[in-house]
Amino acid sequence: MKAGTKSGFLDKVLGRIGRLDATGLQTVVQRLAHERSFLETLFNTIEDGVLVVDEAGRILYLNESVTRLIGLRADDGEGQPVTRYLPHLDWKQVARLDRRGGPGVMRHEFEVSYPRQRFIRLYAAPLDGEASGSSGVALILHDATEARQQTSDAVETERVHALTLLAASVAHELGNPLNALHIHLQLMEREVKRLRRAADEDPAAVTAHADKLDEFLGVAKGEISRLDYIITEFLSAMRPTPPKFQPGVLNDVVRDTLAVLQPELDNRRLEVKEKLARNLPVAQFDAAQIRQVLVNLVKNAMQAMTKGGTLTLSTGATPDAVWLAVTDTGSGIPPEQLNRIFEPFYTTKQKGTGLGLMIVQRIIRDHGGRVELESHLGKGTTFKLWFPLRDKAPRLLTAPA
Repeated sequence: MKAGTKSGFLDKVLGRIGRLDATGLQTVVQRLAHERSFLETLFNTIEDGVLVVDEAGRILYLNESVTRLIGLRADDGEGQPVTRYLPHLDWKQVARLDRRGGPGVMRHEFEVSYPRQRFIRLYAAPLDGEASGSSGVALILHDATEARQQTSDAVETERVHALTLLAASVAHELGNPLNALHIHLQLMEREVKRLRRAADEDPAAVTAHADKLDEFLGVAKGEISRLDYIITEFLSAMRPTPPKFQPGVLNDVVRDTLAVLQPELDNRRLEVKEKLARNLPVAQFDAAQIRQVLVNLVKNAMQAMTKGGTLTLSTGATPDAVWLAVTDTGSGIPPEQLNRIFEPFYTTKQKGTGLGLMIVQRIIRDHGGRVELESHLGKGTTFKLWFPLRDKAPRLLTAPA
């Protein structure tokens, strides 16, 4: 039944509800019951889980696939807070998405262990579409276990391997002429020394020319060293290396990264806000790799804010994890591109390589964490990185009534 037809039927009924007799009321109730049964049958044939949640975060409806995916039954779940059964869901963020209105969708992945180990991809969208105000949200749960474990990992590994071979080939081709240039610069340096010693007729003029040539040689040698450093860093970034876990606090990594990028941020006249949580728990991570992740995300944010804006870096914690968020006030990401931005070589920039976000996702996965993404066209984008705590705080389970 079309939405317009159903709405028109209800409007007519509500307009004359006071004039209906018992037979009329019975007919209305029967028709509504038939439509509810039809919709329930339709939703229960869908493989993805469907959760309808009101503006306060309470579950109004769930289909049978939700029970299959996370073990939640309708009798137990209806009327309960959704965060009770989806603890990884940031309800405050979803509620802001609902109130804000406009084109927007939230997407993130999380792992569940009951009724069996799965990777769930969640999409959240307001029930009232682009209208502002709160009327609840629809949560779609998609089982991404097989896709993540087989297709995605296989394709990503193959592409990273091909990219590594390409990088090694490029480095080799660049290395040969650089070595030859370095040797010839050394020969020129020796000739300069001989020129100094052989100056008989006009020692002052010869010395001046030799000093200038020596200066040029120093600049050339410095550029060679810089090229060698760039190649080394490129290869280390492309070769997947396991994280070297050390205890640390995410706030320190944020401050170190901002100190390095501050000149570029100032040059672009971007405002930087730090919302770093106090007493953040110590987590296990590879500080060098997380700095690489932050540099990628911050540079993406800078490129998204072409006319100035605000960059916000936030941290926080839950009993099971710590998180780090990078938020910009740029142009946002179109909904049709959200599912592709982590793919290797996919980019919307004219000079982009499409590798930055792929590396970000790979590093966070190697840390056992996850990446959440929320974007609004014309308003900005937030990347939220979650890192599990090795020593998790105990979670109390509520006994069923």
